[in-house]
Amino acid sequence: MPCSTLDAPCEFDAELIQRLDRRGPRYTSYPTADRFHDHFGLSDYMHAVRTRTQRALSMYVHIPFCESVCYYCACNKVVTRRHDMAEEYLRRLLRELELHAAMLGGGQRIEQSHLGGGTPTYFSDTQLARLMGAIRAGFGLAADDIGEFSIEVDPRTVTPERIAHLRAFGFNRLSFGVQDFDPAVQKAVHREQSFEQTHALVAAARDARFRSVSIDLIYGLPLQTPASFTSTIGQLCALNPDRVAVYSYAHLPQVFKPQRRIDTAQLPTPASKLDLLRVVIERLTQAGYAHIGMDHFAKMEDSLAVAQRQGRLHRNFQGYSTHASANLIGVGVSAIGAMGATYSQNEKDLARYNARIDAGEIPIARGVALSRDDVVRRSVIQALLCHNELSKRAIETTFSIGFDEYFESELRELEAFAMEGLVELDDDWITISPRGRLLARNIAMPFDRYLREHQTANRYSRTIG
Repeated sequence: MPCSTLDAPCEFDAELIQRLDRRGPRYTSYPTADRFHDHFGLSDYMHAVRTRTQRALSMYVHIPFCESVCYYCACNKVVTRRHDMAEEYLRRLLRELELHAAMLGGGQRIEQSHLGGGTPTYFSDTQLARLMGAIRAGFGLAADDIGEFSIEVDPRTVTPERIAHLRAFGFNRLSFGVQDFDPAVQKAVHREQSFEQTHALVAAARDARFRSVSIDLIYGLPLQTPASFTSTIGQLCALNPDRVAVYSYAHLPQVFKPQRRIDTAQLPTPASKLDLLRVVIERLTQAGYAHIGMDHFAKMEDSLAVAQRQGRLHRNFQGYSTHASANLIGVGVSAIGAMGATYSQNEKDLARYNARIDAGEIPIARGVALSRDDVVRRSVIQALLCHNELSKRAIETTFSIGFDEYFESELRELEAFAMEGLVELDDDWITISPRGRLLARNIAMPFDRYLREHQTANRYSRTIG
């Protein structure tokens, strides 16, 4: 086994990044969600449930409502102040949970859950308590010291008292959406909240004994500068979160209508945006965070960093995860699940979702059943993105293939990366060097058969900037 690169800081080379940066998948799944098709339906999902081999379960619940729109947003959302819609939606979520529980049968237990949105805290405390109660009743939850139960929180929608309530409902991880602490940037993207407000909520989370607090930022927003973002990172470090996600803003107003309200003249130049990324990496690593991969950082003692060091890290639709073997149930409009060797997605349109639930159906709209080749390639891509290295022999043993023969053309493509010093190739290992870690998506892309056969990269975000 080669010397691991995990403990070595990634190397930032602006010229190299600018030259090699391109559009490509984030690989929260393989095949990626854009490869799902409507030939996959409820009967295929039912077959996957019956034939699954792993019993452990994860759950994602999508709550699409927001009271106001953030101009950068690319999520599936419903912007409304009509809170009666939330009650109608909750009723259908509870019905969908009943349908999943009946199909899966008894003896199930949720080891990991995540409420995302939209704004999950659009739901009232009473509604969130009912939702978590229904999950417990239908499936059961792992013990608090074992399971991971997280919720995304808009700091503008909660108080310190609500934070304590969330803990009482069973959540043990919080993810605060902040994006930037600079008031001018916040105003430019229509998401204004003070640092003091977030500070009070993080303190409340510590008092309530949440196991983990995460903060999300975005770089590349209008009016951001390296100086202003250095200040934001400093404020973030003062909050001392356990995890940090710093996402690259992708300006696609032709796809996401809210982005049309952003003044493009205020966006950072490509060179300035790379400087923002440099600030993130330098400041967070100096503050003691491990660069897990792509846009994720974690304290060295956090379970994500520990899982990466132990070779147990996994990547799914929620990003990096410690629960590699769990089947994922997607609940709510547009939610994505992973059951056995399949992926599935619920109806993306709220009216169609409602109609399917009212008809007593799990609202699967599309998905994909993985071929053996898909499973092999998924394992390769997962290893590269989670661990920065891949044992060819492990793949050969697991799938009974000759790695070099099976991936002959892919290895030829990797030779160009090897010449750049991004990857090391030998008879037994593929190892991403510190110089190549920021370009891990590029290094994984040659193994994507769908991308090779159908050149559709323009639909994806840029791999770095």
